[in-house]
Amino acid sequence: MIIHNRWIVGMGVAAVFGWIGTVSELLADEPIHHLSSETCKTCHKEIYKQWKGSMHANSTALSDPIHGTFYQNTVGDPTKEGELHKASQKYPVCLECHAPNAARDKKTKLDALPVYSEGVNCIACHTLKSYKGIQAPDGKLQLGMKSYELTDTLQGPGRYSNRKLAALTASTDIFGGGDSEAKPNPHLGEPVTMDGKEIPALPMESNPKQLKTSDACMGCHDQRNNPHGVPLCQTGNEYSMSNSQVNCLSCHMPVNDGLVDHSMGGGHDLAILQRSVVFDVAAEKKGDILATSVSIRNMQPHSLPTGAPFRNIQMLLTAYDSSGNAVWRNAEGHPAQSDPQAYFVYELADDEGKPAGPPVATRLGKDTRLKPHEERKLVYEIPAKDVVLVRGELYYNLLWAGLVKKFSHLPEDLTASKLIASSEVSL
Repeated sequence: MIIHNRWIVGMGVAAVFGWIGTVSELLADEPIHHLSSETCKTCHKEIYKQWKGSMHANSTALSDPIHGTFYQNTVGDPTKEGELHKASQKYPVCLECHAPNAARDKKTKLDALPVYSEGVNCIACHTLKSYKGIQAPDGKLQLGMKSYELTDTLQGPGRYSNRKLAALTASTDIFGGGDSEAKPNPHLGEPVTMDGKEIPALPMESNPKQLKTSDACMGCHDQRNNPHGVPLCQTGNEYSMSNSQVNCLSCHMPVNDGLVDHSMGGGHDLAILQRSVVFDVAAEKKGDILATSVSIRNMQPHSLPTGAPFRNIQMLLTAYDSSGNAVWRNAEGHPAQSDPQAYFVYELADDEGKPAGPPVATRLGKDTRLKPHEERKLVYEIPAKDVVLVRGELYYNLLWAGLVKKFSHLPEDLTASKLIASSEVSL
């Protein structure tokens, strides 16, 4: 027997015939969801590197300052055991998605085990057997890990059978390690030694329906209500409304150099944001005015922006003279009041209709975001005198302006507006 990370595993059947058992049959003294992604890194070096820099790897209240701020306000200290949601006095439902391995153990001390602080790690996704949906039989929402049937056998996208894997590992690198040397394969059912490290047997079975479709995402990214029943994240509903046949992975996990990208970019990824929209400014002189139109097209099968309700976009349109001076703007400061059509936001409100934060909102406010695949045109009449150039800029924000002021402790890279598109026309 080989002892590794408190695992005790027995020898499997011959690799060439594949493996039909489970980790539990190997008599492991620890559940598989206690296996750190550091073990996976041994073979999957490039994939690990991508994942390590992702928001999935930094999803917990220990690593994500925005989530951490909300968590401390609504739950408490993420390094303490037994913390409950303050309003409901129940186990924090947010951990089902933000710290799924801790949620499986009903723990709240997120630094107690490496797998708790790893957030959405390798095991969290690759032990999802099937998606049950977020609607429980009793009509309530079952979110995160509760929306899935879980298994102790790793689930793979189904590229190879175990017999094919056995043949391929003799000559081909399938682990993303960057070389073509033969490597032992723990997914065939036997423990192996790799780079001087002992890796337990981690049998894998093909499951493309789960791993190659949006089923892999919807448990956490479909929708989420606050304690008052107000819908917060509704990406799944937005996606259904789009009638798109392209799944989430096509954009968020593209294939690059033969590997599926595990950085899983989203609202924190500037490149993803820049590709999400087509932005164009056109202007025509008509007498003393410039008839100007701004076209904004959402290229995504969900709203823009989507996800957390405090994400928002604002558009700045400026006319310049020949000296580079701004002689006209669509808004002075934030456009929410002076040019509301240039502000794209999903608002939440209290009983009086005033703006409210996600934990305490009791109703929906206005939703001015771009719908899936929507193209919207904004029309302006700009005084033409001295104008030689009109430039439009589209900015993405992770937080409402009010939250930026309130959460002054957050790093600037999370609170600063990000330029995601620009367009200009010379006259």
